[in-house]
Amino acid sequence: MSKKHPVVVVTGSSGAGTTTVKRAFEHIFSREKLSAAVIEGDSFHSLGRVEFKEAMKKAEAEGNKHFSHFGPEANDFDALANLFKTYGETGGGKKRYYIHSDEEAADHNKRLGTSLKPGEFTPWEDVPANTDLLFYEGLHGLVVTDKVDMAQHVDLAIGVVPVVNLEWIQKIHRDAKERGYSAEAIVDTILRRMPDYVNYITPQFSRTHINFQRVPTVDTSNPFIARDIPTPDESFVVIRFADPKGVDFPYLLSMVHDSFMSRRNNLVVPGGKMGMAMEVILEPIIHGMVEQSKKG
Repeated sequence: MSKKHPVVVVTGSSGAGTTTVKRAFEHIFSREKLSAAVIEGDSFHSLGRVEFKEAMKKAEAEGNKHFSHFGPEANDFDALANLFKTYGETGGGKKRYYIHSDEEAADHNKRLGTSLKPGEFTPWEDVPANTDLLFYEGLHGLVVTDKVDMAQHVDLAIGVVPVVNLEWIQKIHRDAKERGYSAEAIVDTILRRMPDYVNYITPQFSRTHINFQRVPTVDTSNPFIARDIPTPDESFVVIRFADPKGVDFPYLLSMVHDSFMSRRNNLVVPGGKMGMAMEVILEPIIHGMVEQSKKG
């Protein structure tokens, strides 16, 4: 952990509310006039799209039916942990981008003078100099294994995760609509990822300082036949503070209407107010971290 160069991690599974999270932090950074070194979790996959498919086929041929993007075989945990450590010590490090779409490819190719395609990585480059903090968002920001411990380098750890049935509903609908996958293929992916999900994704949420968990208020008992995704207004967000000492819960309750406490360290807010709650809770914390870094 670093008082001089803070590392902020948002870790969460697919469909956790990425757009809401990004918007909340953009607002915080803008109001606080902060420059952030933004790191995308996908950029630390160790395999491009074509290589991953080939590796998955090879693993299946060898009897491994659980090769997935959630596990260490398809990710460079060492490089990510080293980035967190290096940034905390020096404010520098190496980053790259994973290209998701033709639009992203066009932008990066124009910037770099390359001819990269979706599913490929940009070359490694230096993290921008003189940033106020590092901001990571992805699947693996708090992974701990017998070889790496990312959590030890993180100053503020935030988890954003829907309950698992809601997560599956969101994945099923996204993959069917945006990628044209069949229901059977999507279920196969969920099952293939399950061991890595249990061993590498879920444990991270016990290492966070604050968790934001979206819980639907409609029946999601069979996510595989759900006709639509529960809306934010059909949800609550349970916000769990690992250490409630010093948290001004009366203030938070007054700022986010229709919120309530379910436990001494759990604040519950309407689903549509998750972004607002994130800003109200996290802005003072980030402000304090950056002010402390300037003194350090």
